Parts: sequence; C-alpha cells; structure tokens
Amino acid sequence: MEEVVEEDQKAHKQSQVERTELTLREAQSSVDDWIKTVGVRYFSELTNLAQLVEEVGELSRIISRTYGEQSFKETDKNYSLKDEMADILFVLICLANQTGVDLTEAFDENLRKKSQRDGERHRNNPKLR
Repeated sequence: MEEVVEEDQKAHKQSQVERTELTLREAQSSVDDWIKTVGVRYFSELTNLAQLVEEVGELSRIISRTYGEQSFKETDKNYSLKDEMADILFVLICLANQTGVDLTEAFDENLRKKSQRDGERHRNNPKLR
C-alpha cells in the first residue's frame, strides 16, 4: 500500500513540475485528485475551516513580522510567505470542492460585483491618490 501512495505522490509531483499555468478549475481538480490518492479523504468542512483560519494566522504572522513592527522569533525563521499562501489556497479549494462551489464562476461573479459596486468609489477616493 505504501508503494502505491509513493507512486501517486511521485506522479502528482511530476504533473506539477510539468505544468506552467493552472486555472482555478484545474486547481480544484488537482486538489480533488490529491485528496483521493494521497490524502485518503477530505476532512470535515468544520475541520477545514479551522485549518483555513490557522493557515491565515500563519500568513498574518509572517506579514506582521516582515512588513510590520514585530520582529521574527527564532522559531519564525523557517516560514515561507509563498508556502503559507499556497496552504491557504489548498484549504480554500478543499472547502470549495466539498461544498460544490466552482471557484472560476465564483471569482468571475465576485469580480463583476466589485467592478459594478466600486467602479468609481476607488477612483474618487482622495486617500488613494
């Protein structure tokens, strides 16, 4: 059984190395494939929500120490901004897959909403000049 998991992991890594660009739909499919071959099954939605909050906290820690006034502790030195962002994206995709949300459609709709709602607001904001 371990050999099968190792082969699946190698195949997944290889597919990621060969890929140069990834759509949201492809990302959702890749995560689903990974969960089914390596991850065994999805955690519950509540567990994944807790994971998402934890990952956002880790990203916040890095950003507050990199761009804010706090300094890094010795234990913070191994954190990677891009890795934490990828962790957030992974868990968010898990939640989307579990709840039947097509992130491509959701993102397109959200961007349209923001464009209609905020089309002039930011342009007319003196704080942004």
